[in-house]
Amino acid sequence: MVAIDADEGRLLPHERQGRILDRARTSSRVEVSLLADELDVTSETIRRDLTLLERRGLLRRVHGGAVHIERLGYEPSITAKREHRAAEKSRIGRAAREFLPDGGAILIDAGTTTMELVRQLPSDVALTVVTNSLQAAAHLADLPRVELLLLGGRLRDVTGAAVGSWTRNALSGLRVDVAFMGTNGITPDIGLTTPDQAEAEVKSAMVAAAARVVCMVDHSKVGLVQLCRFATLDAVDVVVTDSGLEQSLADELAAAGPEVVRA
Repeated sequence: MVAIDADEGRLLPHERQGRILDRARTSSRVEVSLLADELDVTSETIRRDLTLLERRGLLRRVHGGAVHIERLGYEPSITAKREHRAAEKSRIGRAAREFLPDGGAILIDAGTTTMELVRQLPSDVALTVVTNSLQAAAHLADLPRVELLLLGGRLRDVTGAAVGSWTRNALSGLRVDVAFMGTNGITPDIGLTTPDQAEAEVKSAMVAAAARVVCMVDHSKVGLVQLCRFATLDAVDVVVTDSGLEQSLADELAAAGPEVVRA
């Protein structure tokens, strides 16, 4: 186990909770007693932290500790995802703008990271934008020069994404210049993965519909493998991530095919 610095008992509550989340993501589980010792706080403080993180949909409490929600194969709520690594996602959104085509059509996948690209699109951008995200569509509808195509289908309340045969059928007849994709996990050997089969099928159809694929993913998802694969890395042209990704891991991803940009 990697030791936590001795001065971390002086962390602010949100900083301490961030360290707990990082530990839970990289370990099979976290223990209350060990966290209390390492962070130099009481067990009761750790229990309150775990309760708060569980209410936010980021952890699941188990006897004596907690497990990160991604370790259980569940997807956090949209609200929980939005709060997680917000600064990194904002930087990723800004960096992804560099890959917008000059006119033409793009596809934007549902997700809190891809939503950062939507939020940061210039108000005068002239594009056709296809999306299966209800949240993205609501924002894009206010951009006067965007021609919006909203994909229909069954709406997943966990992600706000349209999925199912209606969605896939609509995508089968499309060809866009760039698809901006999110993912729940990415590794050099497996590629891009997500927990839900229906969403994976739609994501796979999105990748097939694009001339270029840009994957937007924060560094905490690198190394994770979820249940359903929707693309291998040789189908991805660019991975836009944040500076928290170690250079060695960035090199491993790049060796599998895509350009890797650390924002």
